[in-house]
Amino acid sequence: MNKADLIEALAVKEGLQEKEAYTIVNLIFDGFANTLKKGGRIEIRGFGSFSVREYGAYTGKNPKTGKKVDVKPKRLPFFKVGKELKERVNGA
Repeated sequence: MNKADLIEALAVKEGLQEKEAYTIVNLIFDGFANTLKKGGRIEIRGFGSFSVREYGAYTGKNPKTGKKVDVKPKRLPFFKVGKELKERVNGA
């Protein structure tokens, strides 16, 4: 499922116009992104949680040229699956 599929499913299930469903989905995603940007955590019970992990700088290697490259520190979103979702996927 991609974003367009999610918008269509929301519109059909709730009887909304696609434009309204588009606005709702974007509002949720923007809220998630803004929370993570501020270093916050998002928890959706039964589904999972999103957080930000920070990685320090390190010296990497360019696979094409073999030269050493300095990689800057970065922050990346991280998802941890919830127990209920894990059980549903595994058919328990």
